[in-house]
Amino acid sequence: MSEQTTTAPDPITPPAETSRLAHFPVTFFAIVMGLMGFTLALHAGAPAARWLAHASSLILLVGGAVFLTIAGFYLAKALRYPAMVAEEWHHPVKLAFFPTITVSMLLMATAVFPYNETAATWIWLAGVAGQGVLTIAVVSGWISHRSFQVGHLTPAWFIPAVGNVIVPILGARIGYIEVSWLFFSGGIIFWIVLLTLVMNRLIFHDPIVARLFPTMVILIAPPAVAFLAYVSMTGTVDGFARVLLNAGYIFAALVVVQVPKLAKLPFALSWWALSFPLAALAIASLRFAQLEGARGHQAIGMLILALLVVVIAGLIWRTMFAILRGEVCRPE
Repeated sequence: MSEQTTTAPDPITPPAETSRLAHFPVTFFAIVMGLMGFTLALHAGAPAARWLAHASSLILLVGGAVFLTIAGFYLAKALRYPAMVAEEWHHPVKLAFFPTITVSMLLMATAVFPYNETAATWIWLAGVAGQGVLTIAVVSGWISHRSFQVGHLTPAWFIPAVGNVIVPILGARIGYIEVSWLFFSGGIIFWIVLLTLVMNRLIFHDPIVARLFPTMVILIAPPAVAFLAYVSMTGTVDGFARVLLNAGYIFAALVVVQVPKLAKLPFALSWWALSFPLAALAIASLRFAQLEGARGHQAIGMLILALLVVVIAGLIWRTMFAILRGEVCRPE
């Protein structure tokens, strides 16, 4: 009579089906993007109100702590549940969120630069290397043998392109001008291609599902960030720079029309998509005002910054509420 052996479950590592760590999403890094963008927006508004500089320093510390916490949890997930990370990587929507990791590093480097140039440079270099690898990997995943459906395409696919055009904002200041133009070129190309695809999807196909509808706000980010990158590399505001900034305003107007629909949607981590684009547009407006002496743009920038404060406060409160109620880190 043969004996049958059974494998006892690991008492230390709970099964992925019941573990909240296993369902810790990569989209959490969008929170860091929002906080770092908020930090930079407060810093940009400091010339108009000095207390904003102190607030910027505080949010930078908070954002750094949040980044380390989220990175720690996601690393633990990768070590304990590598199959769940692989599942996110092969997910047609979540794949685009992996560059939020390196985008967060690039924004952090830009925010740290006024306080410690050496540390900022090293963070930037690590972010650039990771951004380059992830851009190629994500785009290769898009054009691989896998078939994507039209419904998989959302404005979140802009995230890799946004990451590329963030590179020059600090890169040009610390002397990496050719690297900056390289990433800027790649970001602009992918933005134009993806913008065409996204507009086709929005006009001719089914609406974006409610959970991902807040990613519509991401439409604002690429032109606003591209404006900041372009003027950082050229040092001037020319016709092309004005096209980029005004494109950001146009997309912002389109998003404003969607606010009544946004207000009716349930909370999800995708709501953090509201924060960084608003920060980028506020910074771009204030930068234009600084370079051109345009009081109107300064007023616009400060108005968007005030709105951003309200949005960030609401997102922080709702995220903490969702975590306490177990509404995140669960199977979808």
